[in-house]
Amino acid sequence: MKIMLTGAAGFIGMHTTQKLLARGDEVLGVDSLNTYYDPALKQDRLAELQKVSNFKFAHLDLSDAAKTQALFEDFKPQRVIHLAAQPGVRYSLSQPQTCLQNNIMVFGNVLEACRQHAVEHLVFASSSSVYGSNTKMPYAPSDPVDHPLSLYAASKKANELMAHTYSHVYGLPVTGLRYFTVYGPWGRPDMAPWLFTRAILRGEPINVFNHGQMTRDFTFVDDIAQGTVRALDCVAKASDVFSKEHPLPDTSHAPYRIHNIGHQTPVPLMDFIHTLENALGVKAVLNYLPMQAGDVPNTSADMTSLQQVTGYQATTDIADGLGLWASWYREIGHRYQAF
Repeated sequence: MKIMLTGAAGFIGMHTTQKLLARGDEVLGVDSLNTYYDPALKQDRLAELQKVSNFKFAHLDLSDAAKTQALFEDFKPQRVIHLAAQPGVRYSLSQPQTCLQNNIMVFGNVLEACRQHAVEHLVFASSSSVYGSNTKMPYAPSDPVDHPLSLYAASKKANELMAHTYSHVYGLPVTGLRYFTVYGPWGRPDMAPWLFTRAILRGEPINVFNHGQMTRDFTFVDDIAQGTVRALDCVAKASDVFSKEHPLPDTSHAPYRIHNIGHQTPVPLMDFIHTLENALGVKAVLNYLPMQAGDVPNTSADMTSLQQVTGYQATTDIADGLGLWASWYREIGHRYQAF
């Protein structure tokens, strides 16, 4: 199958591309290779992918609508996975225009190119951050997501609305995946596992927000990549339980689906830190701080819908996952610039 994957030099993008290549798909990876974090890390991820003959790469900023259309015309993808985005809840608070361009304008260009070139199925990255000020646990795709706490979260909610509109108006099959906290080898330097690991090994204090009173649905990247590929294989269809009188966010008369993708086993932040200490063999120095702006104390994924559609189930527990992460960081990750 011919698959275009945007954000291929990113964290989830690299691992998902590897899954597709391993099963024999022809993959065109697209990435702008921006400088949000150390470009050398993105280049090295890309080098890993370029070891495989059925991978091709296009260096492109997808905010250029004409070049995006030309790329689709040239490659003619059957299916598309859109993972390119401007990540970072806190970054979106300080750089709102960058967030708007890379998360909303770019997605609009991708949607339109998918429509123009009759793509069979588009899978795109949403985020658990869309649940915003919701406190009901676990988060379910049927829950309302109308109160975002950051521009990043709002941009992801906007993506879901845009995708549904294209699905309704043009019949484009679309599946959105709300990713929960992803970690593992080749991860992102701006995320807690990397920030914690670097500081612990240097004997520096780690910032523990909300005084450690937090939980996260930490999910190993290999599980996430597997679930993303499974979602791609299950082309979105109209829901047979959609009600116009009582419409739920996770159902539609259009070929549109939205799912959570996580581990479904929330881990207290202090347990995560202690497990990471064990994996590294070093005790952390803790700097307790209040909650950060735009953050939430807890996340937990209800994955019933994704399991029903794809059979997905995360299998990597936190101890095994952090063990693999720690080994990779000591061997490779330490060489990259800090965020």
